[in-house]
Amino acid sequence: MATDLRFDGMRALYVNCTLKPAPERSHTQGLIDRSRAIMDRHGVTTELIRAVDHDIATGVWPDMTEHGAATDEWPQLYQRVLAADILVLCGPIWLGDNSSVMKRVIERLYACSSLLNEAGQYAYYGRVGGCLITGNEDGIKHCAMNVLYSLQHLGYTIPPQADAGWIGEAGPGPSYLDEGSGGPDNDFTNRNTTFMTWNLMHLGWMLKQAGGVPAHGNQRSEWDAGCRFDFENPEHR
Repeated sequence: MATDLRFDGMRALYVNCTLKPAPERSHTQGLIDRSRAIMDRHGVTTELIRAVDHDIATGVWPDMTEHGAATDEWPQLYQRVLAADILVLCGPIWLGDNSSVMKRVIERLYACSSLLNEAGQYAYYGRVGGCLITGNEDGIKHCAMNVLYSLQHLGYTIPPQADAGWIGEAGPGPSYLDEGSGGPDNDFTNRNTTFMTWNLMHLGWMLKQAGGVPAHGNQRSEWDAGCRFDFENPEHR
């Protein structure tokens, strides 16, 4: 097996959207650690943000201090997002859905989605995204669908098997890191987490080596300048 594969020079950012501020134990963090260890082992530089520990303002603009917010750490966090080739959004299930923190992070990613890269494409082009979900109630696939749809809509490329998760017995039972939960030893979760992690590294590497998504037919700057690519457009050559 090709256990010596290296992805040196790539960066991955994990965003933990738990509702628990540090230093409270996060079960989502336990699953993040599994994925992150694989990336670290194969040369990816990984970084973690626990979103609830930051003052991320509510809103639909890149910097909400320009629109009435007293403080907003998102502009600084966004620079860390842009520095990453791989983005993994991670969080718990509450009432069968993603956490409010996850929703806020996605909203602020969306707030910056109109910004462009040097090729005139949307800024998230050329990056890959995935998600990890934890909980003790049903909803992994529902939460993953929402996260992965959102990421691809913003411009991220989604590899195959780009989500993984763990849920215990339905109800107020043990969570992922609780003693006797079986979470860290669950073969289904470990398999999907491993596949997701490797597919993120593979596709992220492919895009990085290719210089991102080819810049033709998808450049917002060219469209705004009048280019309509395959549409009839005699006024703009």
